[in-house]
Amino acid sequence: MEGSASSDFKVGGTFRRFTPPDKAYNWRGAKTHALTVTVWYPAAASAVEHPVEIPGLSQLFVLGNAAQDASLASAPAKFPLIVLSHGTGGSAMIMAWLGTALAAKGYIAAAVNHPGNNGTEAYTTLGFSTWWERARDLTVVIDSMLADPMFAGHIDPSRIGAAGFSLGGYTMIEIAGGITEPEAFTEFCASPRADGICKSPPEFPTLLEDFEKLSKTDAEFQAALRHASDSYRDPRVRAVFAIAPALGPAFRPASLARIAIPVKIVAGQADTNVPIASSAKYFAANIPGAKLTIFPGNVAHYVFLDSCTEAGRKARPVLCTDGEGVDRDAIHANTAALAVEFFRATWK
Repeated sequence: MEGSASSDFKVGGTFRRFTPPDKAYNWRGAKTHALTVTVWYPAAASAVEHPVEIPGLSQLFVLGNAAQDASLASAPAKFPLIVLSHGTGGSAMIMAWLGTALAAKGYIAAAVNHPGNNGTEAYTTLGFSTWWERARDLTVVIDSMLADPMFAGHIDPSRIGAAGFSLGGYTMIEIAGGITEPEAFTEFCASPRADGICKSPPEFPTLLEDFEKLSKTDAEFQAALRHASDSYRDPRVRAVFAIAPALGPAFRPASLARIAIPVKIVAGQADTNVPIASSAKYFAANIPGAKLTIFPGNVAHYVFLDSCTEAGRKARPVLCTDGEGVDRDAIHANTAALAVEFFRATWK
């Protein structure tokens, strides 16, 4: 599998609902007590791809092409698995540009909707505040994919990786072994070094105030907060690809120095939502052997979302308007090629 943009496989697509066995699983206030997952995979050569249509979403974003519920490609016998983590307030489908590209190059890609923090149902304060719970979602997805009747026998358990965008990029650092310390983030944001990462995201404009209030008044949040600095390392994840990763200041350098798996980081020079100095560059400087690619010029944060339709550009200008001279499709193609090459080189 080479890192070119050409397809080696037709792309299949399917959906799953995975329910963890833990009855006390933290659903973060979400109504749905299951992890809804979109899976893209290498399909049989006879599969016929069609544009993916999701009511309400495909009118705004280009969700790629896939053959729904097509047969898995018969060769090779086993494929690598990449679990995908979306950004804050996003969804599994907003990672379609990467999931379909990985599947076309021979990877099974499984993207989860993080409870309380995805655009398919109502946002919850707990879903946006308990960032550290996200890595556990990915662990459940790995467990479930390795037990899934369709995929279990076709996943190579020695080639499991993860990729994520924004808060999903933070999740990559966590599942790789970084330890979250909310007080480190608070200290940074109270210091002269504070930057755009210290502002509530547009998807949840009262987040920082709510976090502070919940930490003093909400028993459920306080219980979760006591586990913020647990390790969420999943040893089955052998490499991570972090796209515009957020919350750099929530990790201390000593924690990042203990990460012992390959890490690749990609970000845009003009990112003001997650400034690269305190996150992407900070991670790269403190994680041993981490590789960093910064797209120059006007490449900002939301370029790593799916490309937008004309209606999307009108309805969601903040998410859909890129800087002058920026070709979102080209950034996607380059980023996907970097991901494929990174994982391929990791598993030589």
